[in-house]
Amino acid sequence: MDIILKQDVKNLGDKDDVVSVKAGYGRNFLIPKGYGILATESARKVLAENLKQAQFKQEKIRKDADAVAAKLEGVKLTIGAKAGETGKIFGAINTIQVADALKKEGFEVDRRRITFDQEPKFVGDYTAILNLHKEVKVQVPFSVVAE
Repeated sequence: MDIILKQDVKNLGDKDDVVSVKAGYGRNFLIPKGYGILATESARKVLAENLKQAQFKQEKIRKDADAVAAKLEGVKLTIGAKAGETGKIFGAINTIQVADALKKEGFEVDRRRITFDQEPKFVGDYTAILNLHKEVKVQVPFSVVAE
């Protein structure tokens, strides 16, 4: 029996996969729980159309991410923080501060998509990694200066 999975099922497959299972497993567990539907000819056509549309949307999102990445190439940010005489920052620079600095430069980036190669705890130069898309990552240099 062939089943089209509606969501990820551990040890079986991922969403939108067509898997072959025993009839009892499909009829008594997967279909009633809503984990899958019977893979009829019409359901396969609907799946193919949905995958085609999803691919088109993902391609558009990737192109937008590439455009933003190209604009971010020459950007260098400066973030002010209170620091001691040794250069150690009181607290730490976080992704919210980097997102705010990017917003001031005219780039709207979600703070959850920002990571650091090394935590900025001292005054100096660092790099923030922006995950714009699963395939598009941009490194943006920033400086932490004492206020």
